[in-house]
Amino acid sequence: MTRQRIVVFSGAGVSAESGLRTFRDSDGLWEQYRIEDVATPEAWRKDPATVLHFYDLRRKQVLAARPNAAHEAIAALEQHYEVDVITQNIDDLHERAGSTRVLHLHGEILKARSTADPSLITTINGPSLRLGDLCTLGSQLRPHIVWFGEEVPLMAEATAIMHKADRCIVVGTSLQVYPAAGLVHAVRNGIPVHVIDPAVVPMHRTGTEFIQAPASLGMKQLKERLEGTL
Repeated sequence: MTRQRIVVFSGAGVSAESGLRTFRDSDGLWEQYRIEDVATPEAWRKDPATVLHFYDLRRKQVLAARPNAAHEAIAALEQHYEVDVITQNIDDLHERAGSTRVLHLHGEILKARSTADPSLITTINGPSLRLGDLCTLGSQLRPHIVWFGEEVPLMAEATAIMHKADRCIVVGTSLQVYPAAGLVHAVRNGIPVHVIDPAVVPMHRTGTEFIQAPASLGMKQLKERLEGTL
């Protein structure tokens, strides 16, 4: 029997319950840094040392964090379903919880990439990435993060995954960050969509179920309900 394919589209609200905050929590400041100073190509060109220091701090936070009940519930869906996770989060908490197919739209904090060839991606050894850390081509390594003002290279792949969904779960995202938020439009007509978030999410699609709850509670409730229909 072919297993149903669930696509989970996750955002910052999932990792927030593990203590990882985003700039949207504090009026455009990310742990007291202005986004323009640390998360744009212009910031990198102007002051790469500050950018590297900022992401070193973020990396240390991720390494100290632990998956929460939402990550675990999403991973547990693989016991009964084919599950793809498309996440806007740059941490590895989905993987640590046990999810085996995770696509990171906005990059991964534990990886670096070449400034000469974006396809050259490497795992960062240790908590820090420094000026003078070079790729195999001899160019400076930068955080493997999609910065504001840059294209999202995995959008086409994510869109194709969304289009194959038999069920879609949108959890912990306000659907305000584009182009990522537009992925929900790739879900085929008639496919069930569940939106889990404590806030009201502006999504207008016939048949969408809204679960107004934190990610961990909403995922637990939905997982139990889905498994009850097996």
